[in-house]
Amino acid sequence: MKDASLYTHVRNLQDLRVRVALLAGGELIDEIATAVAGRAGKDALTAFAGAYRAYALRHPGRYAATQIRVDPSLIPDSPALRRTAEVTYGMLRAYGLTEPDLTDAVRLLRSTFHGYCALEATGGFAAPRDVQASWDKAVEALHVALEHWPREQDARAVADGTRGR
Repeated sequence: MKDASLYTHVRNLQDLRVRVALLAGGELIDEIATAVAGRAGKDALTAFAGAYRAYALRHPGRYAATQIRVDPSLIPDSPALRRTAEVTYGMLRAYGLTEPDLTDAVRLLRSTFHGYCALEATGGFAAPRDVQASWDKAVEALHVALEHWPREQDARAVADGTRGR
């Protein structure tokens, strides 16, 4: 295929990158959705985390594409992006979080999973401790954090002195 022929299918390099990101994101969420199906709470979180990590390690280039920033205006037209939100928020439903705490929890999970996977992929864990054991402990810590999440309404009540009245 000649370079010029490529542009009959995609507008430019950014369009190609977005398409790859959406494709990879769809693959990732399909694997996660299969893993969490029928599970709730800690079991769902563990399955979600395991599927996320397995995909990142098995497909490093595609996983990297899932980290590309996609224009928010494309979200309504992307089944993969909508499904990602549905599956992720569905998994977190067992923790009883509402907005804005839900968004904060999603950001915590994504940053933890991504950071761990990025470090693991580049050999960043040189200590003799088993990497899987550390992963399991990190997921357990996330579960505890989600169960004891500092609720936004609780923080406001403490700030204005109305908590406990």
